[in-house]
Amino acid sequence: NFAEAIAEGKGKAQAESLKKSKKDIIAHLLIDNNQIKDISATELKKGNIVVCTAGDMIPLDGEIIEGIASVNESAITGESAPVIRESGGDRSAVTGGTQVLSDRIVIKVTVNQGESFIDRLIALVEGASRKKTPNEIALSILLVSLTILFILAVVTLKGFIIYSEKESVTIGLSNSTIPILIALIVCLIPTTIGGLLSAIGISGMDRLIRKNVIAMSGKAVEAAGDVDVLLIDKTGTITYGNRQASEFIANNDTKASELARFAQSASLADTTPEGESIMDLAEGKYGLPKISQTPNMTFIPFSAQTAMSGVDIIEDNKTIMVRKGSVNAIVQFVTKKGGVFPPKVRSTADIIARSGATPLVVAKDEQVLGIIVLKDIVKEGIAKRFAELRKMGIKTIMITGDNPLTAATIAAEAGVDDYISEAKPEDKLQRIILEQEQGHLIAMVGDGTNDAPALAQADVAVAMNTGTQAAREAGNMIDLDSSPTKLIEIVEVGKQLLMTRGSLTTFSIANDISKYFAILPALFIGLYADKLGHSPLAILNIMHLASPMSAILSAVIFNALIIVALIPLALKGVKYRPIGAKALMVRNMTVYGFGGIIAPFIGIKLIDIFINAVHLV
Repeated sequence: NFAEAIAEGKGKAQAESLKKSKKDIIAHLLIDNNQIKDISATELKKGNIVVCTAGDMIPLDGEIIEGIASVNESAITGESAPVIRESGGDRSAVTGGTQVLSDRIVIKVTVNQGESFIDRLIALVEGASRKKTPNEIALSILLVSLTILFILAVVTLKGFIIYSEKESVTIGLSNSTIPILIALIVCLIPTTIGGLLSAIGISGMDRLIRKNVIAMSGKAVEAAGDVDVLLIDKTGTITYGNRQASEFIANNDTKASELARFAQSASLADTTPEGESIMDLAEGKYGLPKISQTPNMTFIPFSAQTAMSGVDIIEDNKTIMVRKGSVNAIVQFVTKKGGVFPPKVRSTADIIARSGATPLVVAKDEQVLGIIVLKDIVKEGIAKRFAELRKMGIKTIMITGDNPLTAATIAAEAGVDDYISEAKPEDKLQRIILEQEQGHLIAMVGDGTNDAPALAQADVAVAMNTGTQAAREAGNMIDLDSSPTKLIEIVEVGKQLLMTRGSLTTFSIANDISKYFAILPALFIGLYADKLGHSPLAILNIMHLASPMSAILSAVIFNALIIVALIPLALKGVKYRPIGAKALMVRNMTVYGFGGIIAPFIGIKLIDIFINAVHLV
């Protein structure tokens, strides 16, 4: 109870911090005639439309149906930096209790009272309805079986004692048989792991909470420990996700400065990090002056259908069409204009792609000017992390929308086992189903509505807090920091939870068996005794315990002390090292199996010496 109280206390402290974010919020309800009516947030229902402006608290979870705003989500994530939320796309979900910092948004409420994200987090963290996981149920059955086994073993001793006393000249244990046998049962039943089982499970979820990850159930945490396949998005997890322009490679008949100038013009309206990096490279490396939009410019935004963007510039009553985009897109553009795509540019683009970079081709009408090289840098140390996962027996699969050449290069640099290039959302789902059919447990991260089917199918589905409502509902874990890399840490926490439970179970069972053989011989010291009190069975008392009474008392004291001593380990968890399943088993069997056998002999003997020295028996 003490161990469980400590573990639950940590969870309740986290719940109290979440409750602070639930305040008496006034909601600006939008009614049929476009009028605003101020009501308490507690009166809102699913489907209501509310308006929030700068400074307002978002009253309840919902989806933005109009507008864009900067939102402070520190009450949920602990991150002080504001985030952008906007209608449409994957950043439309908002959480009740967060604050709008700028602009105006119209929100459709998607939950009823008591069903909000914060309400669910509080309920989960407090653990009021925490259910036992399948592994805990299996372990409980094992512990009950051992308890019955030890009770039967102890009960049979009564008959032996009665029979032996008839054959003894002196009185054996008849005056105290029942209390001694009851004490023996208490010592032998697996109280150690039984007392720590709940604390181990609760502390495992608490370790995830400290990493800002909320698990919807203990089953999800355990599944993380059993995972053997990770589906990982390249962007943000393996790479930093911000591709930067690193070089301009001009075609033979084009100067690098000319390529830079037209690349700069084509990127003027491109507000993405890639577009801004092209502008910076053109201005920094080639000394081009900053340019601004003029009336003779018409910008062509990027679209998934055309796979390119650019600008139309009117000069001398003639329209110059400048485009930048993928190789295939520019091939089609140039061919349509009556030009020929240079084979050398294509071969150079292939070399760039194989190196792990992304080639963007720039064209002016039918003329191909050259290539912009975009590089997405692999995170430092990620290859080492994947090597550790491989030692743990976990297969890593990288998912990317890049072309096969780029994907293969980055996969080799990062050290993943497999990759899916030019991946679509349905490809994730198909791969998960395929791996599960082969008996694997899958973990993945997702944030978009298009990820929801795959998240629902995965065994461990980590949804980003910044993702859509559909993604968060499909996942069985929510990462409040919205960091895709966190998936690796979640798996490690799950492994540590299972290893802690297994190690302490091994120690507990070894302990009980050892106590049985340590105490039992001492009980027979007085049996079949002669007139002088000498028993031929005394030779079995290899530990030379003073008496049956001191043996039992020593065991009871040792039993209580060992549970207290193991509470910190149960809460902190056994240290996990990615050294492979076989090596881990050998290590844990040596430390906790052999240690569980030796500890009772040493502990009971020392306590026996002490209690006899102070004349407690």
